Amino acid sequence: MKQRLLTATRIPAIVLTSFLTLAAGCQMPGATRVETVKRPDQITDFKTLYSQNCAGCHGANGRNGPAFDLSNPVYQAWVSDGTLQQIISMGEPPTQMPAFAQSSGGTLTDAQVDALVKGMRTAWPSNGALNGVTLPQPGGHSDAGQGQKTYQIACARCHSQANQRVTDPTYLALINNRTLRTIIVAGRPDLGHPDWRGDIPGRPLTDQEVNDIVAYLDSLRSETPGQPYSQPLK
Repeated sequence: MKQRLLTATRIPAIVLTSFLTLAAGCQMPGATRVETVKRPDQITDFKTLYSQNCAGCHGANGRNGPAFDLSNPVYQAWVSDGTLQQIISMGEPPTQMPAFAQSSGGTLTDAQVDALVKGMRTAWPSNGALNGVTLPQPGGHSDAGQGQKTYQIACARCHSQANQRVTDPTYLALINNRTLRTIIVAGRPDLGHPDWRGDIPGRPLTDQEVNDIVAYLDSLRSETPGQPYSQPLK
C-alpha cells in the first residue's frame, strides 16, 4: 500500500515537470531537437539574402561576377540608397537585372530590400573613394559624333579586342544607358577597368565626354540584336 501511494504521488510531479520544461522552451532528455525554420519572407540576414538572390550575378563578395561589381568603392560612394532600392525592387529594363520586390512581381518584401541596401553599405563601405572629387553628372546636350571621337581616345585601346567590344549591338541590347554610364564613371576594378579618372592619361573624363560616349554607344543599338538582317522577320 505504501509503495502504491508513493507511485501515485510521483506521477503528477513528473507530468508537472514535463509541462514546465516544455513551457520554458527546453527539451526532455533524449528528445530530438527541432530547429525553427524561418519563412522565406521573414529572412532579413544580409548574407543569406545576398547569397540567395544576388551572388549568382554580382559575385560572392560583390565582385568577379558577370554583372556589375556592387562592392566597388566608387560605386558605393556614388549611388544613393534610393537608387539601390529602386534597382533591387523594380529591376533594370532591358538588362537581365530582374525586379525582386513583391510589389513588382518578385519574392522579396520591402523589409528584405531595405536589409540588402543596408547590408551593402555595411559590408562594402566607400572608404573615401572619391576624396572630394565631383563625379560626372548626366544631363544637357550630348553629341554621338563627338562621343565616337572620345571613345577612340579613351576606350578603344582596350575595347577593340574581340571579347571586349562594347560597341557590339548584341551587347548593347543587354545593357541600358544608366548602366553604361555607371561602368564608365565607376569602372570595374574587378576586371581591371579604370573609373572615369583613368581613361585618358593625365586627366579625368569631363561631364560632356561621358555624356557623349553614352550617346555614341546608344546610337549603335539595333532593333534586331544578334541577327544578320536589318529588318525584323514577318
